Amino acid sequence: MDWQALWLSVKLSSVTVLFLIPLALFVGRALAYRQFRGKSWVEALIMVPLVLPPTVVGYYLLVGMGNQSVIGQWIEQLFGQQLVFHFSGLVIASILVNIPFAVQPIQRAFETIPTDVRDAADCCGMSRLTLFFKVELPMVWPGVLTALVLCFSHVLGEFGVVLMLGGNIAGETKTISIAIYDSVQAFDFDGAGTMSLVLLLFAISALALTTSLSRRLGGHLGSSGR
Repeated sequence: MDWQALWLSVKLSSVTVLFLIPLALFVGRALAYRQFRGKSWVEALIMVPLVLPPTVVGYYLLVGMGNQSVIGQWIEQLFGQQLVFHFSGLVIASILVNIPFAVQPIQRAFETIPTDVRDAADCCGMSRLTLFFKVELPMVWPGVLTALVLCFSHVLGEFGVVLMLGGNIAGETKTISIAIYDSVQAFDFDGAGTMSLVLLLFAISALALTTSLSRRLGGHLGSSGR
């Protein structure tokens, strides 16, 4: 087991979720309640990482954030650090790649809140902020938790984007998936098998948890409707 790589993957997953979930709450709520021209295109753009190969996404991020790009040069001048082959670049890439895994469950959860619940809150004179924290958020928490689990587990196993943008730098960009690849290349199948088993068990647990939350969300909303 490459503990350094495992810790880096857990760190990357945690930081990604920390930034992504609040963003997904804002975007998911807006998409659930608002109708505007081009909404289907916005939703399609959000879902693009689900259908594009990770290496393609990694290529565009590499070109877009590299030293030859305007963004890459601006970041390096501002912070004195390049994004490519650095942990901060992996965080940005993970956020962009995992947007659909965060936004979709949260958007669906907001869409299933009965309209009369929000109407009643408006009639009571609740502010939008109070409505969000006191009414909406308690009702959509299963969707939020589902998004959190999906994003965390997906980042934990990312390979293509990480390899394209971060390379293979121990302690900086070498995640658990890269460590598995290195072990196979070195014919260390025991090490690769151990690390793969850890990811497999985590993936099964994450899927079981999200399935349970989806059922609970459906049952809760069904009871509210009655």
